[in-house]
Amino acid sequence: MRSEARSDVVTRFAPSPTGYLHIGGARTALFNWLFARGRGGKFLLRIEDTDRERSTPAATEAILKGLTWLGLDWDGDVVSQFERKDRHAEVAHEMLARGTAYKCFSTAAEIEAFREAEKARGVSYPVFLSPWRDADPSSHPDAPYVIRMKAPRTGETVIDDQVQGRVVIKNETLDDMIVLRSDGTPTYMLAVVVDDHDMGVTHVIRGDDHLNNAARQQMVYDAMGWTVPVWAHIPLIHGPDGKKLSKRHGATGLEEYQAMGYPASGMRNYLTRLGWAHGDMEIFTSEEAMRVFTLEGIGRAPARLDFKKLENTCGHHIAMTEDAALLHELEGYLAAAGQPGLTVQQRTRLVPAMAALKERAKTFPELLEKAQFALAERPIVPDEKAAASLDTVSRGILKSLTPRLQNASWTKDTLETILNEIAAENGIGFGKLAAPLRAALAGRSVTPSVFDMMLAIGRDETIARLSDAAA
Repeated sequence: MRSEARSDVVTRFAPSPTGYLHIGGARTALFNWLFARGRGGKFLLRIEDTDRERSTPAATEAILKGLTWLGLDWDGDVVSQFERKDRHAEVAHEMLARGTAYKCFSTAAEIEAFREAEKARGVSYPVFLSPWRDADPSSHPDAPYVIRMKAPRTGETVIDDQVQGRVVIKNETLDDMIVLRSDGTPTYMLAVVVDDHDMGVTHVIRGDDHLNNAARQQMVYDAMGWTVPVWAHIPLIHGPDGKKLSKRHGATGLEEYQAMGYPASGMRNYLTRLGWAHGDMEIFTSEEAMRVFTLEGIGRAPARLDFKKLENTCGHHIAMTEDAALLHELEGYLAAAGQPGLTVQQRTRLVPAMAALKERAKTFPELLEKAQFALAERPIVPDEKAAASLDTVSRGILKSLTPRLQNASWTKDTLETILNEIAAENGIGFGKLAAPLRAALAGRSVTPSVFDMMLAIGRDETIARLSDAAA
């Protein structure tokens, strides 16, 4: 197997802009990014937009947006495969000149007749043998033709894959594939190789659904005398039931995960571990992952999507993220989910509340639910359970509390001392006092600690809410 230890590492992600960025594609991009970044190499982005009917600018924008949200930066400009079609055709004609390709004038009807005859002889998967492969150019008719590559007819093609191991393909099963159509447009198989070569790609890391393509693409490298890149074909992602991931399993598009409220760092961590392992390492930063990521760590079996594990991973990352950065990403989530943004006042209250909130939330919707006290505007209307704690006695206690808070030092220790004194003066435990406080400050019976809420919303808002409830 080829060594992956190269100082000039160049990887690429080459999606087709025919729809959203699939989560499997996002993981492929992530593996390429980690591998290149961890070795001081380059990570390039190419949009394979040769299917003009299905490729759309909106899909391209969605791909770029998804990669940006996931935090995967690329080097240089985004390459359009379609815009390089003349270069692809140039290589096809160079193969003609080298004698590694030939003009084929066989018609669609002739090819179909050949295949039907082979099937009649009991050949299940007939390989078309063009009569023009070794024809004298002087016998060429003045008719439309395609350019076919001369594939070896005997022996084996070996793919030394960093993930799948040594893959051997019988050459007799490979036909002389078309590299340039009769209308002068290149085929995908040719375009991919030319682009990867011209972009200096050293490692092709992609889904194992491309493994069969590698044998044919390797022949193009050989035909042109180019260096074959290191191959690494990674297994696809399956749903929890072990079947190929689809809509029935839940979200499959990367943008859906942002709109569902998963933090990008947690998503990166989870996708990195989805089919790759390094000892018992579970929670890590991208910098840590770059240092230890290797192709050998990728398993051969399909990985299974596990939403519970995703949530747990994201919970760790929410807790690890600095408050200001978390607030910024939270606003990104609100925009992606089509929800109203935060007001200046809400931002001001959320930052000091983060420390109390982020340890208990696994997603941004959970964090916002727990942060409701900081987002709410007066008057606070308690729900039914919270309202039950605001009886005449508790309202009187709240009324006696507000003067004590007017000039108090606004620290947790001071607030704790004052509230415990009030509870003792009224012959109740702190728990009995906490219930009406929660109702007054948040309108709910389950909230962060009353001290955390008071510190987050500040003295004036705390006293105003207590006064409202005491009235």
